[in-house]
Amino acid sequence: MPTSSARKLVVLDRDGVVNLDSDAYIKSPDEWVPIPGSLEAIARLNQAGYRVAIASNQSGIGRGLFDMAALNAMHAKMHRLAAMVGGRIDAVFFCPHTADDQCECRKPRPGMLRMIAERFEIDPKETPVVGDALRDLQAGAALGFRPHLVRTGKGEKTLAAGGLPEGTQIHDDLRAFALDFLSNESL
Repeated sequence: MPTSSARKLVVLDRDGVVNLDSDAYIKSPDEWVPIPGSLEAIARLNQAGYRVAIASNQSGIGRGLFDMAALNAMHAKMHRLAAMVGGRIDAVFFCPHTADDQCECRKPRPGMLRMIAERFEIDPKETPVVGDALRDLQAGAALGFRPHLVRTGKGEKTLAAGGLPEGTQIHDDLRAFALDFLSNESL
């Protein structure tokens, strides 16, 4: 399927890519803190004609650590702060299940990314997926998305552990990804 400019999309994991991550989970808007430069990177991608979708495992819901109202408040904050720097996140997809649930939408399974591809009518082979954990990249690679690892969040540990999908590109953070990706796209 040809990709028109209206269908250009970048898929981002949330925790560790857009905002600071925590082993204790991000459970409230106060705990949701953007990584420096990440929201500006989203704005830069938007200005270059890319839509941005988030694909995030949120098992804290399934574990009872926070509820939908808290998640919605976190996402409202993310949208508001992105807008303040000229950025826009077109959609947030999330999986509320725990690993024990064995659902198809929880990364590393590709269900959530399949839903994004269908909703935005994109060709995964032309679409980058950016994550800080192996499961983010595995979910994308299963459908042919172009994998990109950032060193923020769990990224350094993921890189050290190895086993990345073939063709994975490495970036210091989301800002570096946006700069690298957009400079390569214009070649």
